[in-house]
Parts: sequence; structure tokens; C-alpha cells
Amino acid sequence: MATRRVVVVGAGMGGLAAAVDLAARGVDVTVIEQAATPGGKMQAVPSALGPIDAGPTVLTMRWVFDQLFDDAGASLDATVALRPAEVLARHAWPDGARLDLLADPDQTEAAIAAFAGAAEARRFALFRARAREIYGLLEPTFIRAPRPSAAGLMRRVGARGLADMARIAPFTTLWKTLSDIFRDPRLRQLFGRYATYVGSSPFLAPATLMLIAHVEQEGVWLVEGGMVGLARALAGLAEAKGACVRLNTRVREIQVADGRVVGVALEDGEPVRADAVVVNADPGTLALGHLGAAVTRAAPPPALRERSLSALTWTMLAEAEGFPLSRHTVFFSADYGAEFKDLTDHQRVPPQPTVYICAPDRDGALTSGTTGTANPGAAPADKVSSDETRPSAERLFCLINAPALGDRAPLDQKEIAQCTARTLAQMERCGLRLRPQEETVRVTTPSDFERRFPGTGGALYGRATHGWAASFGRAAARTAVPGLYLAGGSAHPGAGVPMAALSGRLAATAVLSDLTSRVR
Repeated sequence: MATRRVVVVGAGMGGLAAAVDLAARGVDVTVIEQAATPGGKMQAVPSALGPIDAGPTVLTMRWVFDQLFDDAGASLDATVALRPAEVLARHAWPDGARLDLLADPDQTEAAIAAFAGAAEARRFALFRARAREIYGLLEPTFIRAPRPSAAGLMRRVGARGLADMARIAPFTTLWKTLSDIFRDPRLRQLFGRYATYVGSSPFLAPATLMLIAHVEQEGVWLVEGGMVGLARALAGLAEAKGACVRLNTRVREIQVADGRVVGVALEDGEPVRADAVVVNADPGTLALGHLGAAVTRAAPPPALRERSLSALTWTMLAEAEGFPLSRHTVFFSADYGAEFKDLTDHQRVPPQPTVYICAPDRDGALTSGTTGTANPGAAPADKVSSDETRPSAERLFCLINAPALGDRAPLDQKEIAQCTARTLAQMERCGLRLRPQEETVRVTTPSDFERRFPGTGGALYGRATHGWAASFGRAAARTAVPGLYLAGGSAHPGAGVPMAALSGRLAATAVLSDLTSRVR
């Protein structure tokens, strides 16, 4: 049998996972990536203190990568240095309140009891149990399924499963369910933030997103050297299995003959023949012709109102004072409802946004003897005298949510400056004062994300998960063009580092199945 050839367009998590699976099974794989480094949205900004992750900063569901490496005859632990975070995240409010979520659920329960009372701690235990139940139901029937539908999911779960489905309330919003569970509005806000992990509003997203709480309790992992190390490891594994990874190379078009994909043409005109092409990109990239006119019908893009959130981000070196940052810290706005009304109804950046900060120079570990209130690593400090220290600059990545209008209503410099000032002011209301080194500050807007990922408007998570049926609207691996497949966070099973990797594995499985059928 002739050697099967597959081109993977894009070296994000989905494309790299597909390349590993295909190459490990003897397929001739070429990965073509326009950027200088693999990773897609998983990118880092260089600084004098080392690289700063400027994309995903959290790794969960490590079993996805354990299985990917195992199936390729390799070991994740032998390739990537991982360690579990003891502090999942620190949360702060303008009234001075603080709460840490910890890897140990018993410690988290104690922290919630001290924060909001024993009754709320008991409700947290109920919340955890429901999150575990949701995950247990959806992991085999949805997350791992090649192309789930609502009807198919009902058939899979059977009569008993229908009762389970009723208990997890798929037709209820996340915010409504959290309001039924928790009395303290701050806890609703904290756990409602899980909707933003998939670029959605907690007031519109289904309650099934509670499963993210279980995923986090199963383990949050820190990648030594930054998340980009995971992308480099996957690219290296693909190459070790025989794949060719071509960076700084752009695909001009995907070529089709007799109704099926036959390869790609590079920007300089070089043809690369293939029996199949896996595209690690948003459906909008295809639909708007960014990869050629022949594949515009491959998969429909989400409508403007269906786009997930985008973001404004800042990477910087800065001195941080007045607040004990953790590795992951969230500074909440005073009015979550108004914040998301601005984002989804008014399609504008909120004047008082919730701010997320990743501080990679904080170690995310609990101080010995703490219960509930963590001290996750001291701030970097330079010695001034024997009895005085002053904070020194550290690496920071800051993010606020923004509507995905980078292709329609780009922010001008005045608006960006206003957003920067409001973001700094919001953190200061919660107690954190930042003194950035101005020459190190790099701002990324929805328009910048649109330029990197055309056809998205800057949406970072594909289609928003709004309404019970939204998850079934994501593109599956197979497209309307024979020989063309989709992978990445915009495809099923959804956004996030492990989910994108699973999408790549689903795409590889579909490719192998279809190529085998063609040979037969």
C-alpha cells in the first residue's frame, strides 16, 4: 500500500496531537505553522526575566496528555516537568475579602467556612458532588464521543441516564443553579467564572459547566518553564515519530480536485500533496476564504452573536505591592451582572472588569501549617538592608474579557489607554498596586487576535457555550469537503488545552478510518 500523506495546517494543541497520533501510526505527516514557534494560542513573550506565558496558563486533565504520549510509546513525565499546584487560585473583591481555592477539597471547605460560614461550606460539598456527577456522565458520552448530538446523547445514557440528565439540569443556566446552591453572592461569582473558561457568560451558559469544578479538583498542573514547554514537547514527539514540522511557513490555499482535498499550496507557490488535510483553525478561517475559495463551504462559522469572548491582555515586568499575589489571582468586579451585560448585550469592554493575573514567579505552594488561607510563595525581593526589603520586578500576565469585535470595531489607542487605566484601578480597589516597567508592557487586543487567527474577530474559544444546545453546534472533525478535517478549540469537544488536544485525536482517528476505507 502506498504511503499515506497528511498535511496538518497549524501547530496548536489540536494540530500537534493529530500529528503525533498520525505519525505514530506510520502516516507521512507534514505540519505547517506560520508562527516561529509551535503552540497556536499557547505563546510566550520574551522578557529580561524569562518568557511570560501570554495564552493558556493552566493545565488540567493531564490524563489526556499521559494517554497521548503513552500511545506514541513515550512518557509525559520523562518529557515535560510538571508539578501539581497546591493553590488553585486566589480570589479578591473590592471590599477586601479574599478566598483561596486549594487542591485539597477539605482545606477549601474549611476556607469557605471561615469566609462565608459553615452552611456555605456544606453547600460547597453539595456543589462538588454535583460537578463530579456531571463530569462522570458527560466524559464518556460527550467529551470522548466523535460527534455527539442531543438525540444521540439521550440514546447513549438510556432510561437511567435520563434521570441523571434531569439532575444535572442541562436546560438551566449556570448562574441560576449557583443561585439555588449558594446564598453568598461572592461564591456565585467565583464559581460562575468557570463559564469564562470557554469564553461564555455564566448568565447564559448551561449549568453543565459546573463540571469544570471537578476537573480542577482532579488536579491543576504547573509546567516548568511555562506552558509553551508542552507545545514544544508535542512538536518534538511528532518529529521523533517521523513528522516534519515546518515553522515560519504560511499556507496560501488548500487545494481540491474532483471534489476532494489533494494538498495545499504554500505562500511561495510550493505544492505539498496530501491524501488528507487537518486544519487546526477556526471555521471562520475557512468560511471567509483565508485558506482558499475551494474550501469555504467546509464548515459554517458562528454568527457574530455566537462568538465566544475575546480579551485584552498585558504582559509586563512590574513591581507588585499591597496584595499577596498567588500564581493565579482573580480580582472580581463589584457587579458581575453589569459586567456581563456590557460584554454580551452592549458588546463593549466593561468599565469595571474582572481581572485575572498569572504571576509565574510565584510558586503556587501552601506555606507549611496553613489551612484555608494560603501564602503561595513570597514576592520576589531585593535586599535593601538587614531589616528591610523592597519588591523587585516580576513577570506578570494580566487579562480582562472583551467582546470579539476585532474585525469590526477595533479599539483605538485612546480606548486601549482607558482600558489599561481602568484595569489597574480595579486591581488597586482590591489592594494590589502595580508599578509596571513601561518599556516592557505589551498589550494584545481583539484586533491583534483577529490578525493571528483570521475570521474570528478575536474570539478565543470558538462558539460561545450559550444555551443547552450550543455544545452540539461545534464543528466535528469531518467537514463538508472530503479529505478535510478540523481540530482545535473551535471544534468538538470544545475550548481549553486538553479539549483541543482531544479534538486533534478525534481528527486523527477520522483520518485513519477514512483513508483505510478508501484503500479498501
